[in-house]
Amino acid sequence: MWLVGLQNVFSHQLPRMPKEYITRLVFDPKHKTLSLIKDGRVIGGICFRMFPSQGFTEIVFCAVTSNEQVKGYGTHLMNHLKEYHIKHEILNFLTYADEYAIGYFKKQGFSKDIKVPKAKYVGYIKDYEGATLMGCELNPSIPYTEFSVIIKKQKEVQDICSHFCHCVWAHSPFAQPQIIKKLIERKQAQIRKVYPGLSCFKEGVRQIPIESIPGIRETGWKPVGKGKELKDPDQLYSTLKTILQHVKMHQNAWPFMEPVKKTEAPGYYQSIRFPMDLKTMSERLKSRYYTTRKLFMADMQRIFTNCREYNPPESEYYKCANLLEKFFYTKIKEAGLIEK
Repeated sequence: MWLVGLQNVFSHQLPRMPKEYITRLVFDPKHKTLSLIKDGRVIGGICFRMFPSQGFTEIVFCAVTSNEQVKGYGTHLMNHLKEYHIKHEILNFLTYADEYAIGYFKKQGFSKDIKVPKAKYVGYIKDYEGATLMGCELNPSIPYTEFSVIIKKQKEVQDICSHFCHCVWAHSPFAQPQIIKKLIERKQAQIRKVYPGLSCFKEGVRQIPIESIPGIRETGWKPVGKGKELKDPDQLYSTLKTILQHVKMHQNAWPFMEPVKKTEAPGYYQSIRFPMDLKTMSERLKSRYYTTRKLFMADMQRIFTNCREYNPPESEYYKCANLLEKFFYTKIKEAGLIEK
């Protein structure tokens, strides 16, 4: 059903392409498709063919329906496609772009400077008359699906830094409180509004939920939710240190004590993008890297997730990860960092 919808999108948005040709490639088992679904209908997608032995993928069709364009969906699709290919260790895209598509592909990191040797792709991809061959080399260290958010935050901080007279000073530790102060002031200016005072206390009410205070959510306040954040850095450090010690002493922690050795796990660092281990966590804790419980929990969870991604379910490593994960969350709950 989704393929039929995507076929229609391609046919409408790529009128120069014969409909029969689009249908043949979309339903060809050798080609894969990435579809974007909104409100139960296909609004865009990318049809591509992977050539693992040649080290590249050909993007055959890429389109978003006309009434959903200029909303960032094209970038969203391409970023997910990039993440998918990094996971499958194919780091080059090739595509033939017509005059209307060149601008889009340039924004996605494509250029006419092809990194793939010609001998690798000649005879593998179709040459389209009047179109320009463009290529894109992927960087496995970039989290493409988070790229837009990261750039937005960097621009916001950069804008604040521009108020300071010298960029070197702005990046020094002395400038960080000033930058944060400016960001807070900007946020306050955006939501500045005066609400009438609370009258409920005059009527004998002793306390009310914080979330019921008018305007409180607009300030950026969020309920505690799944767990509480320890504000005292020393208290947080002590709590996390205790939890980490318990985890390291657990009988199923032995596979995760140190970084995975390349000689013992072939291809591990090619398939696992963000490796983590208990030794690295200990070093990070010692350097006061964990300023929040979420950072600590994210690193610990990464250990378990990486293990399950690399090892088969029946392996001893996989079972150790499951048991240690269960123990870890028990300790986190006991410490009051998440709800029981």
